[in-house]
This record gives sequence, C-alpha cells and structure tokens, in this order.
Amino acid sequence: MRPRTPPLTTDCVIFNADGDVLLIERGSEPFKGLLALPGGFVEIGETVEDACRREVLEETSIRIGRLVLVGVYSDPDRDPRGHTCSIAFMTHIGRRSTQAAHAKAGDDAARVAWVRRPLGEKLAFDHVRIIGNAMRLRDR
Repeated sequence: MRPRTPPLTTDCVIFNADGDVLLIERGSEPFKGLLALPGGFVEIGETVEDACRREVLEETSIRIGRLVLVGVYSDPDRDPRGHTCSIAFMTHIGRRSTQAAHAKAGDDAARVAWVRRPLGEKLAFDHVRIIGNAMRLRDR
C-alpha cells in the first residue's frame, strides 16, 4: 500500500537588478486574476530544480540558471485544491541580461509583471510569505 502524500510543487522568486520581483497573473483557478510567483507541479522523473526552471520558462519565457533554496512550504491549507508541499527557490537576473525586458506570459499565466513592492500586493497562495523570506535571504 502506497502512502498518501501531498503533491509536490515549486515556486520561484526572480529578482531583477533593481530588486523588482517577477510575478504572473494567474489565468485559471484557484486565485484566477491574482498575482503569483511562477511555479507549478513537479512531474514524475523530474528534479524540483528542473521543474522550477521548466515552470518559469513555460509561464514567463525566461531561462533561469542558478537557484538558491528559499524554503519548504507545507501548510495543509496553503492551496484550496488540497494539501501541497512547495519547494521555493530564488534567482537573480542581472543588468546585462536581455531576458528581463522580454518576459512574456505563457502556459496558464495571463500576464507577467515586474513588481517593485510585492509585499504590499494581494498575492495567491502563501506567496507573500515566500517573497518575504527570499528578500531576507537575499539581503543577508
């Protein structure tokens, strides 16, 4: 008998050179129309790092490289669809990168936006908490 376990997801906090955070507008429920971090479900046979890179590429058209672990988020109530466990990462896009200017929505993202003060926004899931933790880690 296999144990029942929560689905595994990943989220990514992407900072640009000015410290803005790249968010997507969710194109579907839950939280349709709200801003959120790019991310999604890990597929069978995929590492969480590869899943993070894939989801960011699918939702924002940005290829990311080095990932820094922000934390693990497993509150059973974090997702209204049911208990999920998310591994959150952060990465930076430097001034020399042209990707920041060319971010565009794809997959289930309705749009993308660079947000200067994301902690003041109403965001999907527990993404305010994840971004706050990433900012503290970045500023160490």
